[in-house]
Amino acid sequence: MPELPEVETTLRGISPHIKNQIVRKVIIRQPKLRWPIPKELPQLIEQQTLLNLSRRAKYLLFDFDAGTLLIHLGMSGSLRVMTENEPPAKHDHFEIVFEHNTSIRLTDPRRFGTVLWLGKDPYQHGLLRKLGPEPLSDQLTGLYLYEQSRHKKVSIKQFLMNQNIVTGIGNIYCTEVLFYTGISPVRAAGNISLRRYITLVTQIKKTLSLAIEQGGTTLRDFVGSDGKPGYFKQELSAYGRSGLPCKYCQQTLTDIKQAQRTTVYCTHCQT
Repeated sequence: MPELPEVETTLRGISPHIKNQIVRKVIIRQPKLRWPIPKELPQLIEQQTLLNLSRRAKYLLFDFDAGTLLIHLGMSGSLRVMTENEPPAKHDHFEIVFEHNTSIRLTDPRRFGTVLWLGKDPYQHGLLRKLGPEPLSDQLTGLYLYEQSRHKKVSIKQFLMNQNIVTGIGNIYCTEVLFYTGISPVRAAGNISLRRYITLVTQIKKTLSLAIEQGGTTLRDFVGSDGKPGYFKQELSAYGRSGLPCKYCQQTLTDIKQAQRTTVYCTHCQT
């Protein structure tokens, strides 16, 4: 599933091609995604200028005078820049065609993605209103996580993946961050010291920043906006390495299930 670095990579990849461009046409090939694509969307944004693009958590936001369009890539989606005359593939469900024959096309094989119109006050929408601070922002600090975690019996991994606590940290990067900080994913969030939370936040920012610089994590279903995969997978130390030796102690890495997600960790190095 595309996580924050993949979404940020997509944002940076498509923005130079479409920002400040006029929408010529909206094409809805398959309206039945996670929620139906609004049928009135062509009337709302055709002949309108795309004023700005941004990201909130794993959501992409496209700002127009009339309001904001939200796109989420779902489990397997990608947005790519191409020319309008390139034939659509089987899973190319949604497309915005701009002037000068440039398009962005949403490809979503599993159809768990989202295309919604949020109107003029997007941050009051139910999908965005309760989101926690961005992990790369100054609002995320060790003290903040420490205070939020007090008396919490939930595991630290589930705590970090709660989007109301902190946004955009998914399974891949949460697994990596806990590995690098030596924190067991099964440890209760409320039993972790302030000192360790300060270290944890430093590692969150470092890991996500590095992943963004390297273009995101290469997954089977993810490609960047230019059609090229990311390269961060070369740097993964825990995720996807169950049964392989720990890079620090050589003990075999273990995998467990947490909230239906696979967690890989070292029982020796992570306590």
